[in-house]
Amino acid sequence: MPNRPAPARPHVSIRFSAAEIASRVDVMAGELAEQLPADTLVVSVLKGSFVFAADLIRSLSRAGADWAMDFLTLSSYGTGTQTTGTVRIVRDIVDEVRGRDVLLVDDILESGRTVVFAKDLLMARGARRVLTAVLLEKPGKRAVTIDADFVGFTCPDVFVVGYGMDAAHAFRQLPFVGVVDYGDGDPDLFDA
Repeated sequence: MPNRPAPARPHVSIRFSAAEIASRVDVMAGELAEQLPADTLVVSVLKGSFVFAADLIRSLSRAGADWAMDFLTLSSYGTGTQTTGTVRIVRDIVDEVRGRDVLLVDDILESGRTVVFAKDLLMARGARRVLTAVLLEKPGKRAVTIDADFVGFTCPDVFVVGYGMDAAHAFRQLPFVGVVDYGDGDPDLFDA
């Protein structure tokens, strides 16, 4: 059987480097540790935020915050790159939120629907307050009124991958945030 060449791997250009992200996460953790109480619950919205949330919780620990963490899996994309506009719970949190401050951690604040859904859900369950921390903010795509309380970076309106974020289940493992170029001259093929 003849050897077939492997398909060309797309190039990913770096938008935010691993060093930039690490530095910004440390700054955010310091701000959060100063402003939130000791019983704060960190809720990571999976899957895209898992790397950011892991780095953030470790940085919070170094800053003196020993906070519990739980996970909430929400979906509004299905298998595509365009949101359906409907958010659904895929996996719910286990920890009690009643009477606690909650830090909701997500990868991107774009349309805002997912963050608003999660924030409203936690408030309805009796959280004292819900603050939001996002790695990236894309202000040009907002469909609902919400601003994140803590933002890592403002991101241009391109589909980004890496640092936990994917395109069709690829690129999550990259240590940076980047934009995919599939070799056709259009690095924004997956515009969000």
